[in-house]
Amino acid sequence: MNVKRAYRFRFYPTPEQGVILARTFGCARFAYNHMLELRTAAWLERQERVGYHETSAALTALKKQPEFAWLNEVSSVPVQQALRHLQTAFANFFGKRAKYPTFKSKRDKQSAEYTSSAFTWNGSALRLAKMGEPLAIRWSRTLPKGAKITTVTASKDTAGRYHISLLCDDLIAAKPEGASKLGIDLGLTHFAILSNGEKIAAPNTFRRNESKLSKLQRRLAKKQKGSARRAKAKLKVAKLHAKIADARGDFLHKLSTRLINENQVIAIESLAISNMQKNRSLSKSISDASWSEFVRQLEYKAQWYGRTLIGIDRWYPSSKRCSDCGHTVAKMPLNVRTWVCPACGTAHDRDINAARNILAVGLAVSAHGESVSPMSL
Repeated sequence: MNVKRAYRFRFYPTPEQGVILARTFGCARFAYNHMLELRTAAWLERQERVGYHETSAALTALKKQPEFAWLNEVSSVPVQQALRHLQTAFANFFGKRAKYPTFKSKRDKQSAEYTSSAFTWNGSALRLAKMGEPLAIRWSRTLPKGAKITTVTASKDTAGRYHISLLCDDLIAAKPEGASKLGIDLGLTHFAILSNGEKIAAPNTFRRNESKLSKLQRRLAKKQKGSARRAKAKLKVAKLHAKIADARGDFLHKLSTRLINENQVIAIESLAISNMQKNRSLSKSISDASWSEFVRQLEYKAQWYGRTLIGIDRWYPSSKRCSDCGHTVAKMPLNVRTWVCPACGTAHDRDINAARNILAVGLAVSAHGESVSPMSL
């Protein structure tokens, strides 16, 4: 299967490269914000829609003005790509897939995208336009043999780390077909409960670092705005946030890859995360679990490797239905973790029973070709 696949690595720029990158990030951000303001004003004042070609012409005219000559000091490609990203943002807004575009801040993550005309790759070294020396990249894994790099994105996160993302045309072979089938019930105490009886503990990456994060944030709040000490305190908070995100991502990728490798068919319950997060008692734990990201990874990995992922309607009574005889009880409060079926007398663990029901209904839906409710995670 031919796919576009991104490989992300840390890199360590020289002081000179760091200066050029900072200028490039700033120019790309300025172009995005300036043209966003231009397009917004054109609509509010004249009800006129301004597209990519108009903003591109406006950028060319802007570069010729003496007060904006600094836009010519960096590669033109990342600046031009910022306009394409703005066009995509508006397309998503008009397609009702996203909110109205917002201005980019220098305090958030910075990035610059280079197309093939603005970088050189010889199989071992990567050079970006106007950078001079190759980037010092930490190659944590090898690229596919003969991989064709189409786009390179350099970024700097709020923790001060530099990353390079290489978008490649990749050929992924489907994994050998297996016979194993699995149902997954997502939870908070246990991140995932499997129909085979396995319970996977929740990593609770945020919860485990919450007290330390609160302490750092309190220290940050006491620092004077604009001071060097505030900048240092802010960096410490950002580094801890990055550590939490990295640990969570590592857990999700390892688990989703293992389940895809081991099972041919996976059934999982669709959940309305936005509605569930309205519960003030559980919203922090639900956000920490990152169920939506887990399902997203299962979806694209199943597509890559020839697996089947089935989404089950969130209203299906998986917890209240006996997986042995099919009897459904009227009510089952959340504090009931084990129960005995009044019809057949089978003792059930609430979550394992739910996972088995999810698998059963998933196989039934797949076999009869019925419509499956779309994933709403």
